[in-house]
Amino acid sequence: MPLPYQAMYDLAIVGGGINGAGIARDAAGRGLKTLLVEKDDLASHTSSWSTKLIHGGLRYLEYYEFRLVAEALAEREVLLHAAPHIIAPLQFVLPHEPHLRPAWMIRAGLFLYDHIGGRKSLPSSFGVDLSASRWGAGLKNTFHRGFVYSDARVDDARLVVFNAISAREKGADIRTHTKLITARRENGCWRMTLREANGETQKVSARALVNASGPWVKQVQDEVSAEPTQASVRHVKGSHIVVPRVHKEEHAYILQNSDHRIIFVIPYQGEFSLIGTTDITVEEYEHPEITREEIAYLCGIASAYLAKPITPGDVVWTYSGVRPLYDDGSADPAAVTRDYVLKLDHQDGAAPLLSIFGGKITTYRRLAEQVLRELAPFFPEMKSPWTRTEPLPGGDMVKSDLAAFERDLCARYALLDPRLLGALARRHGTRSSRVLGSANTVADLGRHFGDTLFAAEIDYLIAQEWATGAEDILWRRTKCGLHMTAGEREAVSQYLRDGPVGLQKPTP
Repeated sequence: MPLPYQAMYDLAIVGGGINGAGIARDAAGRGLKTLLVEKDDLASHTSSWSTKLIHGGLRYLEYYEFRLVAEALAEREVLLHAAPHIIAPLQFVLPHEPHLRPAWMIRAGLFLYDHIGGRKSLPSSFGVDLSASRWGAGLKNTFHRGFVYSDARVDDARLVVFNAISAREKGADIRTHTKLITARRENGCWRMTLREANGETQKVSARALVNASGPWVKQVQDEVSAEPTQASVRHVKGSHIVVPRVHKEEHAYILQNSDHRIIFVIPYQGEFSLIGTTDITVEEYEHPEITREEIAYLCGIASAYLAKPITPGDVVWTYSGVRPLYDDGSADPAAVTRDYVLKLDHQDGAAPLLSIFGGKITTYRRLAEQVLRELAPFFPEMKSPWTRTEPLPGGDMVKSDLAAFERDLCARYALLDPRLLGALARRHGTRSSRVLGSANTVADLGRHFGDTLFAAEIDYLIAQEWATGAEDILWRRTKCGLHMTAGEREAVSQYLRDGPVGLQKPTP
């Protein structure tokens, strides 16, 4: 006997990356009954394998992507205030290589970058003498002239999680490890079958369906739509390497290469530097992995600039992600537009299907607004946009001042290690006290697994942030895995296998 349809939603979203989570948050806050389904963990694919920047994309100016850059720079300001616990200003140094780009071109580009996004809080760009200042730290002494500009860094996976938390708190139903099996239009609605990790299935309905499935966007579109879309997606793999810190200063580098691509060298997790990214068109996007050639490519560019060469043996961690870019016909993967393209299918009054191609983390909130603008005719009762001024969970700090909040947290929990409190502040913001509870001593936090990870936080991540496995906790929710030994990481896995907390589900 077929299962009955057990729930009716206004909006169903497939995909738990930054776009899906951002749309769920916006839609739920506008009064729509919203469902988000993700076949794996939140941010477990493209959204956690980024270069971890909130930026306008300086190099996109060379491809005349002026609207995208302007929108991204304006959003940079919004996000700096919305999530000061996980987004922070970062200055970038561009060593000048006259044979690659002339100084006048760089100055013109930076002038445009300073002004195209409107009012801003970050410092304007300026020129520097690399050989006689801290801005040349770690570089070869052959580099004398450079330029400094400002952008921001982000904990990308936590940005996704906080959007999902906000969506849940506004009434959205967030289901991870839940796969869309079938979807068809029937009587003006979408009828969908979902399968949970335990194999159980459920049938649900929705008035509209958003396909935010990232690399799988065309696959999902073609499976659920009566007619396959003519739009195409370019799967471009970006890989990164992590090495011991290349200099002690706080700034990052943006390095030019003879192929006219650029890579970033970014201070990462205190004692490391993050170097990336590559741009390689691929067919395999389920489990992308870095190649030896990519490692050599990144090491080679970095070594051309750094006083101490980077070798493959220095690499302590790597990651790769596949960006689902809208195929605009560009032959060079680096030139394919990073802008988002929305495809709305609703012929003959059928229930709408909106598919998202492309996009970047920085513009996710604006993308969500645009998605709901496209769907507004189908939801006349929908409320107005609201996300521009409301902080994300944990980001409601006085004057967006993380340093002041950390001082207050240290005063409140005076017997706990300030390094631990600082780490929690940068992971949870004003919600750190929900992890710490009434703890007076470190013993009150339960077992210590290594670095700044304690049982109290693991239990919280499982109960409130949809974490189910060690990878969710070590590499997405906390990044502690990078600082822990293999034995310590295995202890986390064993704790999850043994502990009853693993059966808990997030609660409002």
